[in-house]
This record gives sequence, C-alpha cells and structure tokens, in this order.
Amino acid sequence: MEPENADTRPEWAPLTVDLDRPSAARVWDFFLGGSHNFQVDRAFARETMAQMPDAPVIARENRAFLGRAVRFLAAQGITQFLDVGSGIPTVGNVHEVAREACPGARVVYVDNDPVAVTHSRALLRGDRDTLVLESDLRRPADFLGDDGAGLLLDFDRPVAVLLLAVLHFIPDSDDPSGILAQIRAQLAPGSYLVIVHGSVEADAHQAVQDLYRRTPTPLSMRPRDEILRLFDGFELVPPGLVAPSAWRPALSEGSGPVPYTPGYAGVGRLR
Repeated sequence: MEPENADTRPEWAPLTVDLDRPSAARVWDFFLGGSHNFQVDRAFARETMAQMPDAPVIARENRAFLGRAVRFLAAQGITQFLDVGSGIPTVGNVHEVAREACPGARVVYVDNDPVAVTHSRALLRGDRDTLVLESDLRRPADFLGDDGAGLLLDFDRPVAVLLLAVLHFIPDSDDPSGILAQIRAQLAPGSYLVIVHGSVEADAHQAVQDLYRRTPTPLSMRPRDEILRLFDGFELVPPGLVAPSAWRPALSEGSGPVPYTPGYAGVGRLR
C-alpha cells in the first residue's frame, strides 16, 4: 500500500504531521481501537503485532492500569494531575476518572505529537480545569514553569505525575533519571509518580525494538532494576513494581482474571 500523502490528509490532521512516518501515539491509538491514525501507523502496528500479537491487549491493560492508579490517587486526596505523554484522547481519560471522586480535579496533559495535542484541545475546549500543552518530556523546563503547567497546577501542593508508556521512548543518552530529578525537584512532599515501562524481560522485545528504530521514537526497554531506580526519591506503595495488570486489579470495574502484561508499573509517593 502507498503511504498517505498531502492529497489524502484528513481535515483534522495538522499540516506539521508527517504522514509518511509512524508515530508512537498514533500506533497506540490504533492498538486501543481509535480512529486517529494513518495508514503508515496501521501498517507499522500490524508489523509490531506480527512480533508481539498481544500488543492491543497490552495497550488495553495499560489503559486499565491508568484508571486504577487515578482512582487510587483520588482516594488519597490528590486533586492535581500532570499526564506527560498523554497520547490521543480515548475513553477513560485522567480528568474523567479523577472527577468521579473529585469533581474539581485539575489535569494538565502534555504530549509532543501534534495529532494528540489537537484532539485533546478539541475535546477539552471550554474546560477550565484542564490544560493541554505541546511539549516534550525530555525538556521538563518547557512544561513545568509558570507559563506551562503552572498556569493551572499549584506545585506548592501535591501533584500526581503520570508517565505511562513514555519513558521507554527516552534513551539513556537523554538521561531519564536526570529528567525525573528535574520533575521531582518541582514537586511538594506527598506528590506521586506513576510509571509504566516496557521491559527487556518481555518476549519478542528485541524484534519490537528493532522495528521502532525506524520511527522518530525508538524504544529503550529496560530491566526491572533500572526501572525501579527511576523511582529514586519516591516510596513505592504496595504492591510495588509489578506487571501493570497485577497492580491492584480489584480497583478495575468488573475486574476478572489478571492476564500477563510485559513490562512493569508502579506508583511512588514523594517522601
């Protein structure tokens, strides 16, 4: 199949989007059953599924973990959320889940994909308790300041920072621990860090990493001990660092048997 080009560009696609290269956010959208992806993303997603057939299941389980984590945080009294690498809007966004427990919860969404940002802004137009920023996790100063997330969030009070399936797109050369140290320095005690990270211990990880080298966001999956170190300065809440599907499954609506999900997830509280 020929890749989509300017002649077939959907009206909702920003002109800055390269339709000839797959995007991690749009591939993830495809796995979740969304419609805001292009032919190049769908072709890439199918290649990924040839190596890892459970990729859509993994995406759904990660989304389910997001819901459980946000419910837990809301129960701890957290009313401010910073979702970095938030992706393309779908059912069960952070603000929807958080407001089930706290109607006034404030949420800042950050992503570097123009499609994700465009659709998030369209979805949340008129919502004064949300803010959508186009920025990159690798440059925390660009979204943490008074003219970024500080426009909506009060960093003198606890904030939950959500980094779901995004840190494994940050190579060691970009110093993920240093990035997290910059974020941690802005947070008040009692804040939380939520991470989901793909692991090299998963089956077929090498083949999938090879595929992602063809994209603007190659994968840097890590072993469990390296993922654990990303929580430096935070105290993990039970059950600790586990498979996303094994993190407090009872918090999911209609929870059933826990499937295997490669990678690890955890929630840490700033001491």
